[in-house]
Amino acid sequence: MNVFWFIPTHGDSRYLGTSEGARAADLAYFQQVAVAADTLGYEGVLLPTGRSCEDAWVVASSLIAATRRLKFLVAIRPGLSSPALSARMAATFDRLSNGRLLINVVTGGDAAELEGDGVFVDHDTRYEITDEFLHIWRKLLAASHTNEAIDFEGKHLSSKGGRVLYPPVQHPHPPLWFGGSSPAAHDMAGAHIDTYLTWGEPPEAVAKKIADIRARAERHGRKIRFGIRMHVIVRETEEEAWAAAERLISRLDDDTIARAQAAFNKMDSEGQRRMAELHGGKRGTRKELEVYPNLWAGVGLVRGGAGTALVGNPEQVAERMKEYAQLGIETFILSGYPHLEESYRFAELVFPLLPGRRTKTSGGPISGPFGEVVGNQYLPKVSQS
Repeated sequence: MNVFWFIPTHGDSRYLGTSEGARAADLAYFQQVAVAADTLGYEGVLLPTGRSCEDAWVVASSLIAATRRLKFLVAIRPGLSSPALSARMAATFDRLSNGRLLINVVTGGDAAELEGDGVFVDHDTRYEITDEFLHIWRKLLAASHTNEAIDFEGKHLSSKGGRVLYPPVQHPHPPLWFGGSSPAAHDMAGAHIDTYLTWGEPPEAVAKKIADIRARAERHGRKIRFGIRMHVIVRETEEEAWAAAERLISRLDDDTIARAQAAFNKMDSEGQRRMAELHGGKRGTRKELEVYPNLWAGVGLVRGGAGTALVGNPEQVAERMKEYAQLGIETFILSGYPHLEESYRFAELVFPLLPGRRTKTSGGPISGPFGEVVGNQYLPKVSQS
């Protein structure tokens, strides 16, 4: 069970949909979150992509030297950049970080945003471009280890004598991750992707996705891993956790929710449509927004993409994660508000309950007093958890 955290390059706050309790999206804060994730024992971090975020590649590059083991899941955007340029960027990042790069393939589901970036094609055509992009990208990086050139002629993209001179550390290339819910997305995932990511839907829906993706990958003679992307609100008691969930959306008004949902409804993303179905665009009560035990859809009222959160005490959150793991989910990419504090809460409260995990407080073995010394001379009692 691998656990990743999230770098909030589109901002962070104590309350969704308002500037109250908000934090500046700047390098100092990104470094705080990254260093916390690195020292607490998270395997990696996801950096979001799109016009609402700081550029993921620039931010991730700035965090290499601040971290030691942390992996970075960074997006490539077929249609926005060429396969060769993206391959060279990936190879360089992988070399400079000593093999700590993971690639998030983002085709995009917001037509208005894509048009602003110069992409004027429909949903399925974008996936045709992504398929050709990945054929070229993968060939370039695989051939870089033997200093060979590659040729490719496709419907949308071509390469003649393409070459990457500096190979990545990882062979044949950094692993490819991807999330998409349409048939075209599932086809592409089966052909190219190493780890398929789903947003946090109820287990029954996730199980159906996993079965479909596995079948499509098998038709290509491939095996694929699975991960899930969601938020988390964990507290020592269930009551505290649900109170924190209510506080998170307590500053929202109906107009803000309506404007956010109107923007999401214009997207042609099947995944976004499925997220919206969970909450129906209405604030609702806990009963209405708890779409499965401990799975809350309140975040999706104003946040695009991942819109659900695991809410509960440590045992409840761990049990829900184990339930998803039994379906085949190996990696959990989590986030919480504010991201710095929630990264500590989750590590301290839930890591000890997960298979093979424990909280880390430094880069090496824990030694000396763990906690504040009592009365200037007594070591604190060791927790039995």
